[in-house]
Amino acid sequence: MNVQEIRKMFPILDQEVNGKPLVYLDSAATSQKPAQVIDKISEYYRGYNSNVHRGVHTLGTLATDGYEGAREKVRKFINAKSTEEIVYTRGTTTALNLVAQSYGKANVGAGDEIVITPMEHHSNIIPWQQVAKETGATLKYIPLQKDGTISLEDVEKTVTSNTKIVSVMHVSNVLGTVNPVKEIAAIAHKHGAVMVVDGAQSTPHMKIDVQDLDCDFFALSGHKMVGPTGIGALYGKKALLEKMEPIEFGGEMIDFVGLYESTWKELPWKFEGGTPIIAGAIGLGAAIDFLEEIGMDNIEAHEQKLANYAMERLSEIDGLTIYGPKHRAGVVTFNCDDVHPHDVATVLDAEGIAVRAGHHCAQPLMKWLDVTATARASFYLYNTEEDVDALVKGLIKTKEYFGHVFG
Repeated sequence: MNVQEIRKMFPILDQEVNGKPLVYLDSAATSQKPAQVIDKISEYYRGYNSNVHRGVHTLGTLATDGYEGAREKVRKFINAKSTEEIVYTRGTTTALNLVAQSYGKANVGAGDEIVITPMEHHSNIIPWQQVAKETGATLKYIPLQKDGTISLEDVEKTVTSNTKIVSVMHVSNVLGTVNPVKEIAAIAHKHGAVMVVDGAQSTPHMKIDVQDLDCDFFALSGHKMVGPTGIGALYGKKALLEKMEPIEFGGEMIDFVGLYESTWKELPWKFEGGTPIIAGAIGLGAAIDFLEEIGMDNIEAHEQKLANYAMERLSEIDGLTIYGPKHRAGVVTFNCDDVHPHDVATVLDAEGIAVRAGHHCAQPLMKWLDVTATARASFYLYNTEEDVDALVKGLIKTKEYFGHVFG
């Protein structure tokens, strides 16, 4: 299946923005959705909308089958051992907070260390800051190399026998850096620490095998992988999840409730209090079906080709600073002369080109880069070299416009 055939499956791409054909280069923020996913969600609401688990009627059974069937699809997609290890969440942020609030607070104390990196998304910084504050633990950072990569030698120096948790993003949403999380996990385990992986930017773009990575926890978001918003998942090794306490309490997650004591359901439902995101889970299952039909290896190869082409073309523009390593995922973050990234994004938007501008929920990384903000173009399976060409043309026009205004 070629990219033009794929593009036809995404209804939103067939439109004009500001009188120009839409060029969507903001998939790192959220991906677009194919008709198959949209239709599956609509099918649920139109045909068998019902709550799950509790009902014995036909609609309830169909909804439960769709909801739990999608859990099996997630398990298979990331190669977890069991669906007991797949907890539905609202997304990566919720998943990381669950690990921090439940596992972190119970297993970290004064004198212990939590190790992360300066490139992390805020959702993988703030929860650990809170755990450190509440427990007296020390938050440590693995230093970055000049090109925004991590040296395993630095990991070895940073992780010690006092380290209890190492939490690292798999792929940087700013630099496109692909971190060696498998090797970092091995170092963490050597010191008795658990390994947490923020997989928000990797799961949509490459084949994930949590058993091969040997991470203890892995978080993902559906909306970045052609699925709906508001749904994601946390993978956790069963032995760890079994010892963890829920952080949300109410219906669905209970086994027995008395006046003064209650007990919880078995995994994974003890972490899924209240009416779950049923349509979202079913939509996530449809998204996984779609991605597997295309093939994750094919998606990764396509994006790698686009990233290389984008780096080559953007490097031709004078005054453009590109951040991050040469080898990267499908993300290119840049600044253009003295033009503010928001102004760059505004001019590009006038040309129908959607990019992200700001600190990208990575303010510590912005400080490390010595900038306040950047512009970012991110690619996915529906993007083409023509999209990159349009971006280059738009940036040249931006330079000309601001050169004329301030020249």
